[in-house]
Amino acid sequence: MYTILDIETTGGKFNEEGITEIAIHKFDGHKVVDQFISLVNPEKEIQPFVVKLTGINNKMLQTAPKFHEVAKRIVEITEDTVIIAHNAQFDYRILRTEFRRLGYNFERKTLCTVELSKKLIPEAESHSLGKLVRSLGIAVSDRHRANGDALATLQLFKILLAKDLDKTIIKDVIRKETEGELSDRQLDIVDRLPSETGVYYMHDKDGEILFLGKSTNIKKRVNQHFTKSGGRARQLQKATKKVTFERTGNELVALLKENEELKRNRPKYNHRPKAVIFSHGLFVQKNIDGYNTLTVRKVTERKEAFTTFNSLAGASNFIFKLTRDFNLCDKLNGISEAKNNCSNYDNGECLGACVTKEPTEDYNKRVHEALQKYSLNDKNVVIIDKGREIGEYSAILVKNGDFKGMGYYNLNHQINNIHILESIIVPMRGNDNTTHIIENYMRKKRNLKILELTNQ
Repeated sequence: MYTILDIETTGGKFNEEGITEIAIHKFDGHKVVDQFISLVNPEKEIQPFVVKLTGINNKMLQTAPKFHEVAKRIVEITEDTVIIAHNAQFDYRILRTEFRRLGYNFERKTLCTVELSKKLIPEAESHSLGKLVRSLGIAVSDRHRANGDALATLQLFKILLAKDLDKTIIKDVIRKETEGELSDRQLDIVDRLPSETGVYYMHDKDGEILFLGKSTNIKKRVNQHFTKSGGRARQLQKATKKVTFERTGNELVALLKENEELKRNRPKYNHRPKAVIFSHGLFVQKNIDGYNTLTVRKVTERKEAFTTFNSLAGASNFIFKLTRDFNLCDKLNGISEAKNNCSNYDNGECLGACVTKEPTEDYNKRVHEALQKYSLNDKNVVIIDKGREIGEYSAILVKNGDFKGMGYYNLNHQINNIHILESIIVPMRGNDNTTHIIENYMRKKRNLKILELTNQ
């Protein structure tokens, strides 16, 4: 559990500053579950340059609560959480100073989004909050006010969590949380998991990932792990001290994250990932009359295939679907073994390619259209799907047919501007397997939104 924090102060000498405004958003890694926002009477004058920067003046704070009146709420909302702030050292020092004045020792774990962004977004021109969130397309209102900056930090932290493919943030937090024996509350894992689509991670007492997987129902899947019999399953059950998860909003993002993170983390209880996760490829070849025909071959790499499949049956069924959807010929595609024309020619569904009565240019054009709909070969596109919450969408970036990464966005200008899009995308390495995962999803998912990529 995290608390995203931002504080505005009076300015002045080191350790003599007073708090003028505080905003805290309690974040469970997926959504905000509590918040506290308040002006604070610092009982001292605000420096003129701070008034100009924040817009907060002495008159505004005359009726605001003093720090000792909000201290209990701050303790309660931050209890058992890790404090997240942009330049966390400053905000945490100010809080501890205020609590010391009350005779209370305030201690919390902290993470700094400045340091995290330097590690996870090293290419950013600046790691100041304003410039960084602007480069990521994050909308900010009330800059230099506690809640405006806290909300911007929250959106930044969500992006950092997504970019942290090695799970260093979560591992570090769990390692701190699970020092000593785990409590009953921590062992009560399944009840706190969502029945949603995403990726889940089973950790040992040191935070190391023992097993990771994807599911369209995380709660149900983890429950299956804990009830499964067998020696290996029991070893995993005994070693697991905590389960974390990432909601992905849709299965495609979950599949791609699982594929990427299995290679990066190599959890002890996962089977070793297959070098190739497909078995057959779809190819196009011309017959003696110049018509393009669809054929299936067993493959160990993609090479010249238009798309790939997990089985011969899956590939054959796909050819049948294309033949029906695009008015192609059963005989040319090996569905019919008729000696002369196929049966569909008699009822008008075949336009006569089987008996060379349809112009090859017309027929081959339809074959090309059929393949283009479901193949990523040489394409520059963004694949849009549901996000993790209402108003959010996922974006899968493909360039020259290769998967480049994925991310989430809320505003249209983020997806329409290629430079902002690339800044919010979590870079990932594409290969034949990722192309197979995406194309397989495209075949199953109807009405998937696919945008042609343009440089802007």
